[in-house]
Amino acid sequence: MKKRKNLPLIATLAFTYVAVWALQATGIVNDYSFAVIVTIGINIILATSLNLVTGFTGQFSLGHAGFMSIGAYTCALITQKNPTVPGFLLGVAAGATAAAVVGVLVGLPTLRLRGDYLAIATLGMAEIIRVVFLNLEITNGAAGLSFLPQFVNWNWLFLFTAGTIVLLRNFLNSSPGRACISVREDEIAAESMGVNTTKYKVTAFSMGAFFAGVAGALYTSYFFFIKPDLFNFNKSIDILVIVVLGGMGSLSGSVIAAVLLQLISTWLSAFPEIRMVLYSAMLVAIMLFRPQGLLGSTEVSAVISRRLSKIGRRAKEEEV
Repeated sequence: MKKRKNLPLIATLAFTYVAVWALQATGIVNDYSFAVIVTIGINIILATSLNLVTGFTGQFSLGHAGFMSIGAYTCALITQKNPTVPGFLLGVAAGATAAAVVGVLVGLPTLRLRGDYLAIATLGMAEIIRVVFLNLEITNGAAGLSFLPQFVNWNWLFLFTAGTIVLLRNFLNSSPGRACISVREDEIAAESMGVNTTKYKVTAFSMGAFFAGVAGALYTSYFFFIKPDLFNFNKSIDILVIVVLGGMGSLSGSVIAAVLLQLISTWLSAFPEIRMVLYSAMLVAIMLFRPQGLLGSTEVSAVISRRLSKIGRRAKEEEV
């Protein structure tokens, strides 16, 4: 039964991989188009990992860009010293692990807070991380690190993006994942049923930080250049916008929103004078007419199965 449930996801991932690979092989996807695809993949990792914290566990975090910066700088420093594929993989692993460790250290005290207080605490944490990188000699301060080795291609991007989606989906379908969702629904009721809410909040927070670190490592391994200002408050807001637009509590919604917003942003780049005005107006319109996001708290698979069941019932009624 579980294998049948995974078939749509496996088929979608396989089709996506083959389609992009074929478009690259035929030259339809050029360097600029592939940069857009890389950005979409990174945003998918960031949005789905933040959705785990904010959408599924109900903890309002504004510090995701800080964890991304930890992954980016850690990977950059390692690949500068060891510009090889094993060095790149070590950089990704070290960056993600460092981000997760910081996530645990930050999460233990701050996740005792709730609502706006938690958002302010995580925002302050992200700013502290940015200022630290801004003043460290090893990170070259405000000038940042440049001429970084490029390792990310379609194979690596797909592997890490698809891996993030699959791992998060399996986690949410597991017992700890259900415990995280129970914290979102009613923390007091979850505690009364014996759920260690602090443990599961920190678990979700550290997992979100881990995958944000992966996204940062991929960013630094493709775009050659990083600096602290790339990971400021606005970056955290951009990630949160994707989560809210896709639907709080929907992984597939975050994927769709990441693709949609990047395509809109790319299309609006032809109108630099009014780009941000149009972009903001579109977001306002979407939130007015669809405040719960594109998919709300449901997944694409659930929507498709409901539609198919309705079609099946109608067919049986017509036969009768």
